[in-house]
Amino acid sequence: MSQVVSSDSMQPMPAARPIRKECPPGACDCQREALLECLHAPEARILMLTREEEKRLIERIFRIASYEELLHVGALMRKNLGIHLHISPGPNEVRTVRGLQIHLAEQPGLCRKTRDTIPAAIRKCLENNPTIVYALLDAHDLLGATTPPPASPG
Repeated sequence: MSQVVSSDSMQPMPAARPIRKECPPGACDCQREALLECLHAPEARILMLTREEEKRLIERIFRIASYEELLHVGALMRKNLGIHLHISPGPNEVRTVRGLQIHLAEQPGLCRKTRDTIPAAIRKCLENNPTIVYALLDAHDLLGATTPPPASPG
């Protein structure tokens, strides 16, 4: 006997998350095809960064107003997409924001254009908010804020 299932008891299928469209041939080295084979692996989270989501991320980066917020956005990128953001002072003097090294760790699925766009957005944000740069330099002990003040005589 066949069993009839009412439409009330059927669970709707969760909508599949859209994934990033492939780059034009020869324009990128993101290894997207390798990740498509294992979409449920944690490394495949980066494919959820569609062009629309990337635009939203860039807008979010432009709205960063403090060093703590910059760290928070970096942590969210790592948690949700697996993107590891590295910002550090360059090996030479840091006179401008150009003296900071801002890059994303290499990973499969991270488009070449995205590897350029996100650091450029962060650099623009830092140019507009010098207090974030000072806090970043303090965090790397370049301005000496983490050293204890000298003891007063007496």
